[in-house]
Amino acid sequence: MSVKRSEVRAAQQRTAELFGQVGIVLTAAERDNIEVATFGLENLESQGLELITYINNDRYCAKELVLFAGQTCPEHLHPPVGSDPGKLETFRCRFGKVWLYVEGEPAAAIQAKVPAGSEPYYTVFHEIELNPGEQYTISPGTKHWFQAGSEGAIVSEFSSTSRDEFDIFTDPNVLRIPVIEEDQ
Repeated sequence: MSVKRSEVRAAQQRTAELFGQVGIVLTAAERDNIEVATFGLENLESQGLELITYINNDRYCAKELVLFAGQTCPEHLHPPVGSDPGKLETFRCRFGKVWLYVEGEPAAAIQAKVPAGSEPYYTVFHEIELNPGEQYTISPGTKHWFQAGSEGAIVSEFSSTSRDEFDIFTDPNVLRIPVIEEDQ
């Protein structure tokens, strides 16, 4: 599954504009390197994520995650890698509203909308609502997914080392690093 370069550029521009609206200043290099994660699902508006990685080394990681209105990061977990027990991450909402779903007692009715056609791949429904200034820590090996409210959202992630290539997604169709196609 691939994504067009023009779609990536448009998402990068929207992301940079959202950062600007909320006063998060990026360098020119950071703006040019906004990662657009389509997860190979070819529906960025529904399932995707835009992010900036400030630092990721063998001890810790810091990122800004951007979700457009109603956009969902698909269900996944961070498994052990070698002697590392897996990524421990704290999400802190900076803008908008985020519904985070983790393992645990399911909500009677969730506020998010599971992306159409992907229902079998969303299996955890313990709901945590994050508003600006609120945070939640996800333990290693915990299945989770999250979705922005109607304004979109910005979430700061503080974590142990990020090894995205080892993430396990519930949906077998997910490609963590999709192919970007040049426009014709």
